[in-house]
Amino acid sequence: MTDLPVALITGASRGIGLAIARELASTHHLLLGGRNARELEKLAAGFPSASPFAVDLGSRHEVDEAAAGISTLDVLVHSAGVLRMGTVENMSDDDWRQSFEINVFAVAALTRTLLPALRTAKGQVVAINSGSGFSSGPTSAVYSGTKFALRALTDALREEERPNGVRVCSIHPGRVATDMQQELHEFEGKDYRPEAWIRPEQVATAVRMAVDASRDSMVESLSIRPSGMV
Repeated sequence: MTDLPVALITGASRGIGLAIARELASTHHLLLGGRNARELEKLAAGFPSASPFAVDLGSRHEVDEAAAGISTLDVLVHSAGVLRMGTVENMSDDDWRQSFEINVFAVAALTRTLLPALRTAKGQVVAINSGSGFSSGPTSAVYSGTKFALRALTDALREEERPNGVRVCSIHPGRVATDMQQELHEFEGKDYRPEAWIRPEQVATAVRMAVDASRDSMVESLSIRPSGMV
């Protein structure tokens, strides 16, 4: 058993989630969330203190079973997510269901399961939302819909858990240089220049700021936008 504060990060094997894991590794024992147990074990071996949290977030049984042994939790970072883009005319029922399943329902389920552990530690929930959680546009109805819903979830949770000492932060990055961003550019038929977009490490720095805020304060919502100067 570690004496370090514990941080569970979903989507920890790549992109923003991996950057957050690297940022928190010096001060926390990491629970690295993802689906591939073998990959997570290899990843965990490269951190000072880390364990795999291998679970299919779409399975309520797996979520409940994996979280059952967590009695105290200092930080819960929701970074896992899926991107489905297309017009309202062309997006299928499955596109809608799968997107909401991972981007919203799984967040609610895992948070609900871990609330006793978060309350014990007077911990913090950090949701990696998106600029799409503030506005939508053509081909973004599904993805933005999930991010609007995630913002509603975190706004409500923040006020519900304030009396219990649990802080809730919603971080809204614009376009971030990840493999998901590359997929989006391919969908849009545009050239992908990663240097033009926010580095995942910058989002991780924002998470660090929220996590390190003193108990007399709470980073409730933070928007990070590309500067457009690169």
